[in-house]
Amino acid sequence: MLEKVSLFCVGALGYGGLELLYRGHTHWTMLLAGGICMLCLYALNQRLSGWPLLMRCAAGAALITTVEFSFGLVFNRWLHLAVWDYSACWGNLLGQICPFYSFLWFLLCIPLFFCFSYAQKAPHPHRHPLF
Repeated sequence: MLEKVSLFCVGALGYGGLELLYRGHTHWTMLLAGGICMLCLYALNQRLSGWPLLMRCAAGAALITTVEFSFGLVFNRWLHLAVWDYSACWGNLLGQICPFYSFLWFLLCIPLFFCFSYAQKAPHPHRHPLF
């Protein structure tokens, strides 16, 4: 459980931090989205461990884009919080997602999956090496 809480917190703070660097502000919903994405990406990397890195990154980008679209529908379209608007971006879908940001999520998955793979192969500090 501690591992999952830690991953969620790292994802929340990481996503929020990226937004602060890129846009100069963030919203609490992005912290929630970042935490959810991190947990899902970690599980995805475990499940697809035999896949080539670029295929895992494509799956990761699709996952993040799906979370972003879902959050956008709820928080931007339904609740009218105006957290973001990609309607000026080429290829956008309802102003919530677009190919450019999906590509950025793909690139973000590269270092994440390297870190995940390393962490998943490292011995667990609370387990006896024989078990």
